[in-house]
Amino acid sequence: MAEAAVLRRPAGEAQEQQGGGGFALWKLALGGAVYFGINMGLGYWNRKEQTGITITNPETGETATVAQNLEGIPPFQLRPGKLDEGATIRAFPKKIAPIWPQDSYVDVVVTLSPSFNPTPLSQVPDEYLVLNEKSFRMNDYSDKRHVETKFTLPKACQNNGTLWGHFYIGLSGSKLDPKAPGFDSAKAYHFAYPLTQYLPKKKVAKTRNLLDDMPKHEEPDPEEDVKGPVIGNFYHPNASFAFIPSLGVPEFSQLPPATKQFLRLEATGARDQTGQNGWYYPLLFVNTFWQLTNHMTILNETVTELPLYIDLKNMMAIQFQTMATVEMNSKESLRQAAWGGAIAGGGDGTEIEMIKEILIDNNPILLGVTAFASVAHMILETLAFGSDIAHYRKKKDNVGISVRSILANVFMQAVIFLYLLDNSQNTSWMILGSQVVGIFIELWKITTIVNIRVRPAAPGSWLPYSIVMEDKYKLSETEEKTKEYDEIAFKYMYILAVPLLIAYGIYSLIYDTHKSWYSFVITTLVGSVYTYGFLMMVPSLYINYRLKSVAHMPAKAMMYKFLNTFIDDLFAFTIKMPILHRLATFRDDVIFFIYLYQRWAYRIDYSRVNEFGQGGDDDEEVKDEAKAGAEAKEVTAEAVKEAEAKIATATSTSTGADKGKATKRK
Repeated sequence: MAEAAVLRRPAGEAQEQQGGGGFALWKLALGGAVYFGINMGLGYWNRKEQTGITITNPETGETATVAQNLEGIPPFQLRPGKLDEGATIRAFPKKIAPIWPQDSYVDVVVTLSPSFNPTPLSQVPDEYLVLNEKSFRMNDYSDKRHVETKFTLPKACQNNGTLWGHFYIGLSGSKLDPKAPGFDSAKAYHFAYPLTQYLPKKKVAKTRNLLDDMPKHEEPDPEEDVKGPVIGNFYHPNASFAFIPSLGVPEFSQLPPATKQFLRLEATGARDQTGQNGWYYPLLFVNTFWQLTNHMTILNETVTELPLYIDLKNMMAIQFQTMATVEMNSKESLRQAAWGGAIAGGGDGTEIEMIKEILIDNNPILLGVTAFASVAHMILETLAFGSDIAHYRKKKDNVGISVRSILANVFMQAVIFLYLLDNSQNTSWMILGSQVVGIFIELWKITTIVNIRVRPAAPGSWLPYSIVMEDKYKLSETEEKTKEYDEIAFKYMYILAVPLLIAYGIYSLIYDTHKSWYSFVITTLVGSVYTYGFLMMVPSLYINYRLKSVAHMPAKAMMYKFLNTFIDDLFAFTIKMPILHRLATFRDDVIFFIYLYQRWAYRIDYSRVNEFGQGGDDDEEVKDEAKAGAEAKEVTAEAVKEAEAKIATATSTSTGADKGKATKRK
């Protein structure tokens, strides 16, 4: 599928419900399989039934091969000479039938020209006649042709002109040139299609080394003064042409625009006896779906010669309709984004191209693993989000909570948000929105632990008021210890992280380029956040160590988050990235294994309420089990007391009787 998009080289060169998500995905996969199965079945039926049959025209006595199964529309070769009584000719046909049998043998010629108007084939230079295939059989998916050539770029195309491809298609042995004597539009047709694309150039922000002096005389870039997008003339060396032999007999008005742009109606405008229906030539799809912008060449006066690699084949109708529709929508989104229009979901219109690039550059097995990992990552992220909120809503104390870590998370997410705003002009609002939601969640966590108040500032302060955090109540001894351990952990964190941040900032200032000082600060901070963000878990591990307990930790949320770290490890093997970044994805694993060791070392007895007044898990069932265990112990203790009392009573009674018998004996 994606092989057509890979640039070829000439020979000799190197080349919140756990079950809901899964059920929805299962329904989606089943629906897709049924849909494609039905369309493939219909395509097979069309290929089987719409083959040619040989007939003799009763009026002329000529023998011809015509299409069959045309749903009441006569073959074009047997069209009536006049309309039915009272019938009128429809300007655009209601239904259209194939003019030739779907399994016809055709000749295909393609030439290049800077003009939309065709040049007679006899006058076309040899280097611009790039394809000349004989007896290509439509509906035969094993018949594939390939051509590699080079051509000199016309001067007009160097000056932002369009490079047109002129396509001449006809039944084998027929004359293909419309300007040649004896040309018959019933046996051949011609159309022109652009082989270059006018696309908006992506604006790249200018950066410089901030330690260097600004140039005194810098020539202005003319493109910077242009309002709106800067359009470039792009060329891709891969050209894929595909016949679509299984369209059947569709209603012309109901065809999607992506299909109509490639459809050519019969040239004379003939209609059947009702005047309502017509015919169409075989549809040739000029496939630009896999032509990625980063593989294209911008045409200008420096480009003199270009390669061209042509594929000619047949394609299923459902595949053509999908690719043509996606490509048209992608180009429209790109155009709207270039002119500042709104796009559903945000973005800059290149999201589809990014998906194509992933499909091209990766192995199908790795893509399947990545897709599975992406779904699992999304589900685990949602579960962790819900469990984290539930844990903080139910928590009644501050034991084991690192307030500084939560504040640090707020700061880091705010830095990432500012970085996205500074470096992505058309960042998707969904990504920005999720980042803002994350910041508010972290702020909410703080309000569950401390009270945020506005108080008069201390004497000598520049501001009249300041924001302070006050404890919600008098802290217990364990909670005071938590604050102390949190302070100690961050003290060592500062000793480790601050020098690293300063060193990274100095390196970036000397060797990297930036748009401005503000951009340098944000980029440096976000680099540190991405690199050292995992250290925010260290204070919590230190508090666990000093308290010798993990009962205060949100066990479910922690497990979901750490499972996500292994998903990220999987991405490290399936997605291209620098070696250092790939190694950095394994950093959270160290924290995870330390946490697992602490859970083993500081085991939780679920049969009792722990030392912090709560169960070791947020699950209510665990708490109910602990409560039931305590009640069972109380019932057992009472039963033991009653049994001891009965035994004592029985013993005293038996002792009195024995004494009476002994007296009688005496």
